[in-house]
Amino acid sequence: MEHPENNEAYKGLTVNQGVEQPSIVNPYLKLRKKPKRRQYTAAEYVEGIVKGDVTMLSQAVTLVESVKPEHQALAQEVIEKCLPYSGNSIRIGISGVPGAGKSTSIDVFGLHVLEETGGKLAVLAIDPSSERSKGSILGDKTRMEKLSVHPKSFIRPSPSAGSLGGVARKTRETIILCEAAGFDKIFVETVGVGQSETAVHSMVDFFLLIQLAGTGDELQGIKRGIMEMADGIVINKADGNNIEKAKLAATHFRNALHLFPAPESGWTPQVLTYSGFYNIGIKEIWDMIYAYIDFVRKNGYFERRRNEQAKYWMYETINEHLRDSFYQNPQIASLLPLQEREVLEGKSTSFSAARKLLELYFAGLK
Repeated sequence: MEHPENNEAYKGLTVNQGVEQPSIVNPYLKLRKKPKRRQYTAAEYVEGIVKGDVTMLSQAVTLVESVKPEHQALAQEVIEKCLPYSGNSIRIGISGVPGAGKSTSIDVFGLHVLEETGGKLAVLAIDPSSERSKGSILGDKTRMEKLSVHPKSFIRPSPSAGSLGGVARKTRETIILCEAAGFDKIFVETVGVGQSETAVHSMVDFFLLIQLAGTGDELQGIKRGIMEMADGIVINKADGNNIEKAKLAATHFRNALHLFPAPESGWTPQVLTYSGFYNIGIKEIWDMIYAYIDFVRKNGYFERRRNEQAKYWMYETINEHLRDSFYQNPQIASLLPLQEREVLEGKSTSFSAARKLLELYFAGLK
């Protein structure tokens, strides 16, 4: 297209046609296809996991977390074959309010136990997902600077993806894989919101609650549900000017624990203070954990609790599969919007709409 500026009327002004722009892609670059990763068999996964191959373990955990049916079928086969090698670890759940220093504490706790007792440590951290973007930062490794580079540790963050129940079940399955790989100490860090504590409590041997002092109302952290689940409570950041506040908070928590019924284990939960940043009081916390494990093993509660947990997850898995089967039913999926609209318009109650859908679903199963 000619430029109007090159018209005779504009003799004093000339605009060149310009140069054709070259492609931004190097024409000499040969694009190589990324080689497709070979899919291992269940036997190969198990062999690698039992040998302690962390790469194979990571790939197996990815299979467990996958939503693809073919991946799920393979993952279940791997888990079943790993079961005989599992169960030989101490499982510790760690929870606390946001900002209590869970990740920093895990870094310090983990290093201490690896240096003092040896063995291998796996950290399974459930990272909260955004309700808007459904994405997770998965930044736990950045907050566990020393543990993340330790040759005897394995850190695996998992996104909650808005479905805590599913993630909790997958975390429990990941525990089995880690135990088969020779990890004799397993930390499970909770999201710290909603029902995550209950889910994690149902898969660990010792539940540790991390609290803070000097944040205003010390008793705000005393919630009956979580306090009754805790086998031990620790007050973090007990250093500098905060030591007296931490001691006072510990006294408040001890007094509160006396108001609750005695735990089934027969163990009296202890309240300790420590500083994760300055590495103060870490040994006392591990002494408390080992004292608890010895106590419950002697009175038989350890095995009883693990059996109860296995039964609990059997029912949870049944509930999850029934729920998925209901919502993935084509007939139900087509009628759900209609029933929802009738409820919103006041033509039907929530209960009658639910009953109609359930009756239709069970009639289709006959």
